[in-house]
Amino acid sequence: MAAVLLLAGCGSSGAGGGAPDPAAPLTVALQFPPRADYAFDADDGARLATLGVAETLTTVDDAARPAPMLATSWQQQGNTWRFTLRPGVTFHDGTPLTPQAVVTALSYVAGVSAPPRSVRGIGFRVAADGPDAVKITTRAPDPVMPLRMSSGNLGILAPSAYAGGGAPKVLRTATGPYVLDSTQGTASAELVRNESYWGPKAGAARVTVRYVEDPQARALAIQSGDVQFAEGVPQAQLDQVRSAGAQVVEYPNARTVPLQLNESAKPFDDIRVRQAVTAAIDRPVLANQVLAGGAAPASDLFGSAVPWGATTPPPGADVERAKQLLAEAGYGPQNPLTVRLWTFPNRPELPTLANAVQAMLGAAGVKVEVTVGNYEAQEPEVLAGRYDMFLNSRSYLSDFPDAASTLSSDYTCGGSYAIDQYCSREYDALIKKLDGTVDPAQRQRMFTEAADLLTRDAVGVMLVHPRNTAVLRGATGFVPDPLQVKPILPQLTPVR
Repeated sequence: MAAVLLLAGCGSSGAGGGAPDPAAPLTVALQFPPRADYAFDADDGARLATLGVAETLTTVDDAARPAPMLATSWQQQGNTWRFTLRPGVTFHDGTPLTPQAVVTALSYVAGVSAPPRSVRGIGFRVAADGPDAVKITTRAPDPVMPLRMSSGNLGILAPSAYAGGGAPKVLRTATGPYVLDSTQGTASAELVRNESYWGPKAGAARVTVRYVEDPQARALAIQSGDVQFAEGVPQAQLDQVRSAGAQVVEYPNARTVPLQLNESAKPFDDIRVRQAVTAAIDRPVLANQVLAGGAAPASDLFGSAVPWGATTPPPGADVERAKQLLAEAGYGPQNPLTVRLWTFPNRPELPTLANAVQAMLGAAGVKVEVTVGNYEAQEPEVLAGRYDMFLNSRSYLSDFPDAASTLSSDYTCGGSYAIDQYCSREYDALIKKLDGTVDPAQRQRMFTEAADLLTRDAVGVMLVHPRNTAVLRGATGFVPDPLQVKPILPQLTPVR
């Protein structure tokens, strides 16, 4: 995975020179503010994990396998998993981590009206099991419970967080290397180093977290020196921040931009037409020129963000091959093909890509009518199969680093998000086997096999995998996590 990272700036001392100073404060600009006051039953829970404040029972290693966090080991017996807790851990309020504390925390988040997707609909129950362990039981044997427990929405807080009823209190009640000292709504938060942390100490004595949603504003903040770290700086601003002496890190994102094709109706019920569209689109050009290097060309559903993803670049366009396939399907100058392409502006790269795809397919003789509209209005139509082409953006990991959920919801015959209207008994049989497959390496081989089937059957066109960006100026130590499970901030150390 390290081989695919694109680094600008050398050495470990951080952009701008100087020596690491763990006693100094740090200011960072993050792009996603808390929308629900850091609630664990919303996506905000994962933000606390990103900050290094809250911790989960497990984390993942670089191979996307479960690894110890607040639990040190686990064993499965039927539909029950037993997690042994790490000894000597204390919450930020000074109380010890106990099995009953874990039961209280997980029972709360599993019992809300809309539980996190990682534990929703599986009959999740948790109970203490002796002085140092908990047992988690599900309706049916669950092969990926240790991975589920790495979801940021399943952070463990002290019993005092739940004492007053209602939403848990997140200030000074977690276990992580940083203590959440104060919050200012969606504007900012203050963190202080947890000097009693059970693991390696955080890199800064204090961190001011600024939530800056405007990407240009984040770039300006790093250029001016107002912050020492910023995430999600746009590709167009990277040269500017480099010229200001910043270090830029670009790394893979577990997200794909697919051009989805409606297989339930003409013309895309014909695999030759789907193959023609694939041949006509130059994915390396889309990634490297249209998006100016802000994405990697996609060879399949998965890319280099995950260990099982394809890393070999796809071929460029073969317009003559596309025309030949269209002719075999009955389309050509005498019977031209016209299709509708829908997309939405929420992700700014999508309209740009839609226009490029329109031009590429036009060169192969396909007229494309592009509509950029509201996703909420488009979704019911595409799910019902009342569309031609849909340019989407999709994370292929759902809350924890296992692809089974996306492979099932998006591509099985009865999938809840099966926009392509793809239905294959061979594919469904493969996905069904995942229900009984515990070994992470074997599961990952099956993910690769599933992606190969989608490519073989020309199920849409996987166009690009967007890249993440991080910028440091006055800080060092950033380690990219394409899986977005591990905390960002504790590794950062100010540079003086």
